[in-house]
Amino acid sequence: MPERHFFKHRHLRLSYLDSAPDDLDRPAVLLLHGFPDQATMWMPQIQALHQAGFRCIAPDTVGCGQSDMAPKKADYHVDHIIADHLALMTELGIRRSHVVGHDWGAVIAWVLAGTAPDQCQQLAVMSVGHPTAYARAGWGQKRAGWYTLLFQLGGVADRLLAGRGRFSLRRIFGSHPDMDEVMTRFAEPGRLQAAVRIYRANMATMLLTPLPRVSANTLALWSTADPFLTEDQMLNSRRWVDGSWQYQRIEGGHWISLEQPDTINALLVNHFR
Repeated sequence: MPERHFFKHRHLRLSYLDSAPDDLDRPAVLLLHGFPDQATMWMPQIQALHQAGFRCIAPDTVGCGQSDMAPKKADYHVDHIIADHLALMTELGIRRSHVVGHDWGAVIAWVLAGTAPDQCQQLAVMSVGHPTAYARAGWGQKRAGWYTLLFQLGGVADRLLAGRGRFSLRRIFGSHPDMDEVMTRFAEPGRLQAAVRIYRANMATMLLTPLPRVSANTLALWSTADPFLTEDQMLNSRRWVDGSWQYQRIEGGHWISLEQPDTINALLVNHFR
């Protein structure tokens, strides 16, 4: 089992899981979760990758899991989150790592790989394509991502998301494998608002700002029954990858790392080896 540790950055106490805290010889894998998840979503992958000889580092993004909640919307901008993750790797003495991301974690992984190429050995992204490909995707993606506009509505959205109606988080993300755990976690005062801030702090960047190309060899995974992401935004991400490109289309819903861990684990181990 990975150990939970904490470190300080930006005056925040940030949490992470580490599968081999005393082993500097293992190649490192940085696993980045999305919304509405936390680092523990990666447990099936951590166990498989650790067994295959890797050291797994899975941070709780600011405001999520057991990491502190930052006070301002701007604190949740992708640039600050990447700085948190790179500071963690520096703290652990890890110069370079493989990077895995799902959902918003995939967005962060794409941008990290593009802006800090020397620190990303190989990249694996699930569900969300390169942010520029996402922004340029067609009407189908705009329709599938309707809820991202709801999330911008501040207090109104927070009240709706916490409830049980049509626009509740429980209804929108009803396909999550463990929605009861998610809602129990978000019952802590401020936690839901903190987690949603990643949408509010980054949508302009996602939609309007051209983001860097990626030089790392990239494994891209997309699932056929994902209600939130269309295939074209992942397929078209090939245009922003200068390294080798491997695409895998998987049967299943949005949370493929939880729903099909054996398939995902095998793909990750093979890619990173």
